[in-house]
Amino acid sequence: MDYTREELMAVVSGQMPERRWGHTLGVMESAVALAQRYGEDPQRADLAALLHDVAKYWPIDQQEAVIRDHQLNMELLDYDKQLLHAEVGAFVAQQEYGVVDSGVLDAIRYHTSGRIGMTRLDKIICLADYIEPGRDFPGVDRIRELAEHSLEEALVAGLDSTISFLIEKRKRIFPMTVLARNDLIGQIGRK
Repeated sequence: MDYTREELMAVVSGQMPERRWGHTLGVMESAVALAQRYGEDPQRADLAALLHDVAKYWPIDQQEAVIRDHQLNMELLDYDKQLLHAEVGAFVAQQEYGVVDSGVLDAIRYHTSGRIGMTRLDKIICLADYIEPGRDFPGVDRIRELAEHSLEEALVAGLDSTISFLIEKRKRIFPMTVLARNDLIGQIGRK
């Protein structure tokens, strides 16, 4: 089914608490601004941001079932449950909301973990999720400042923040996140 942007906003906002919808609106605003700054299509950024947390408030067992039933990235099941909604969200965006743009689907899929070879759109959605105006965590202002000049530098700072948090909480770190960070460091070194 084809949805208008307004219909999609109504459907997505109905699947999450009001506070999380506020976060989604902030990610949309930040993603469009980053897209304009870094030469990405603002409409693609807006769509990916709109759908990035579409499955975030589904019960964990339902998210796990979608991953198992559809043979998605099974490795995610061994790590923090906060990673599941991105993979499930990309699946839902395609299956239920008719998104066919693989770049938009990947930006949704990798917004929590990152990946090696992140596209500009991947970077924008991941970074917008960190820096949207409602975010308030130690280091967020520095990440916002870095985002004015470099997607890669800002994302490394964001991923460093996530990795440090996971280490502090003695949680397992999804290997793709470490690999994404290392790849971004390499990209910075080549500039």
